[in-house]
Amino acid sequence: MAKKFVVACGGTGGHTFPGLAVARELRARGHEVVVWASGRSIEGAVMKAWDGAVFSTGARPLSVRNMLANLFSILRCRREMKRFAPDALLAMGSYSSLPPVLAARARHVPVVLHEANTVPGRAVDFLSRYAKKVAISFEETAGHLKMRDTVLTGLPVRAEVAGQPRFEDVPSESFCVFVTGGSQGAHRVNELACQALVLVRQEFAKKGDGRKLFVIHQTGAADEAWVREKYANAGIACRVNAFEREMGRAFATADLVVARAGASTCFELALVGKPTFFIPLPSAMRNHQHFNAQAFVKKGAADEGVQEALTPRALANYVYHKSGNADSLARKALAMKSLATPDAAARVAALVEACAR
Repeated sequence: MAKKFVVACGGTGGHTFPGLAVARELRARGHEVVVWASGRSIEGAVMKAWDGAVFSTGARPLSVRNMLANLFSILRCRREMKRFAPDALLAMGSYSSLPPVLAARARHVPVVLHEANTVPGRAVDFLSRYAKKVAISFEETAGHLKMRDTVLTGLPVRAEVAGQPRFEDVPSESFCVFVTGGSQGAHRVNELACQALVLVRQEFAKKGDGRKLFVIHQTGAADEAWVREKYANAGIACRVNAFEREMGRAFATADLVVARAGASTCFELALVGKPTFFIPLPSAMRNHQHFNAQAFVKKGAADEGVQEALTPRALANYVYHKSGNADSLARKALAMKSLATPDAAARVAALVEACAR
């Protein structure tokens, strides 16, 4: 029987993309689905991936300054919850989950939470007491939520990133490195990778063995111009965009990925089976990106660098070594692929259906 569901996601691409994947799965199963997002401009580019109904909650990051705004958001969510009367709510974590979950509790609507990272964020930690089930992406997360009913589902990611063709303008004989700091970019990753890849280009030229370098770089809006100029001045063939709209093709073209270790990035890389060098965000809540990266490093799927200790020369040495070691890259690619959960959206959707009133 068709039901009505709310999927609350937003804040960053890492929380929004998985929510939209489940929303599409629930809609494909014949249900009526409304996506609840905070309505902040930061979600704009990501929300274009959803062509269904959207409700703006007005949720804001948790702080004393935003207390009044979040109070209004809770009241707004309660009114909409009463009007729409969903059979269940799926909340994907972050501050954008707080008003919807509290509104659902007030209306006695069953709640399913999803935690993307190894270490639960503050929102999931607090809201899990109101949830019927907590879907988790990493086995390790259950140890942090010992008193909750957790279900290992994996992290829903954009299925369209898999099976895409290479970029035609990237020579097949080039060693291609894809650098991404996430949907908003990461300034320190941009600096480290850009300087390192200039050094790699110099090493290729010095050796004179004919190897060529190609770089795909998702920079975020603030760094796009100078990164493109730096590569141009170094004679590096590149594709530089603030926001890469063809991630599937970028992954397909890359021989090696340099990335932050947000959960969505990790599981998309697993889906496409790409060897990766992670540079976790050191200021991430509860250092969760480091623990995300370690879950992949332990399986032999990736390597990790500590941002504060990593130098452009060290990163250049790593990339240069990997460029001449196809066997190592192939082993990491296989290990990465083994960690994929391509049916995660279906697993989460089935859990939401099971919890519906």
